[in-house]
Amino acid sequence: MSQKNSDGKRSARERLQEQRRQEEARGKVKRQLLVGGAVLGVLVIGGGIALWATTAAKHGKQQASGPLMAPQGAMGKDNLVIPVGTTPAKATLTVYEDFRCPGCGQFENGFRDTIHSLEGKGELKAEYHLVTLIDKNLGGTGSLNAANAAACAQDAGKFAEYHDLLYKNQPMETDDAFGKKSRLLELSGQVAGLKTPAFEKCVNDGTHDSWVKKSQEAFGSSSYHATPTVLLNGKSLYGDQNNPLTPDKLRKLVAEAQKG
Repeated sequence: MSQKNSDGKRSARERLQEQRRQEEARGKVKRQLLVGGAVLGVLVIGGGIALWATTAAKHGKQQASGPLMAPQGAMGKDNLVIPVGTTPAKATLTVYEDFRCPGCGQFENGFRDTIHSLEGKGELKAEYHLVTLIDKNLGGTGSLNAANAAACAQDAGKFAEYHDLLYKNQPMETDDAFGKKSRLLELSGQVAGLKTPAFEKCVNDGTHDSWVKKSQEAFGSSSYHATPTVLLNGKSLYGDQNNPLTPDKLRKLVAEAQKG
């Protein structure tokens, strides 16, 4: 009887152990399914977010791009050049500039009077390419918004005046003050006859944003990689520390071009 009871107890213990093993196995499978389902859910949700972000980015890009509208009087390849000065002048100053670029501000503030004097004499014409290098490097929209506003000023026949005003009031490179269209409109009030409803709408609507972006794309695919890039009749003449350009040297080079 003792042996029988012992066998019965072992059988009961074995059945209990087997039951527990089965329960543990079922629990393990359930946990795996739950974890797997959670991972799948994260992947699905994550995929949805990724798809939304990509779609939103594409949609935003399409919205920002819009129709490409060059400013009045733009010329050159793809109408990406804003000309200033007398067309028959034998010397052409080509300038790639960013309104947030401190080096561009130094060039403009240092050579402005000389350039305008030569333009006034009919000896020099300038061709401006507006780019957005600082926006690309530091973030923000000041380069884009200021370039669009300058293009709007070109529509109104006030490019040179507004261009100069922006550089006279250029903020620090890290200060995206020109990203505020209200600031650009505020400054435009200092140019006689510029701040009109048409100009304000052009600035606020970003009418020439796509044109500015096209200009930046052309600059990015060119052999030039810094601003300002300044050429005289196609020859680079600014930025060489060993042979720096001065106002007197620019006058001399322009005079030589007249002879040629």
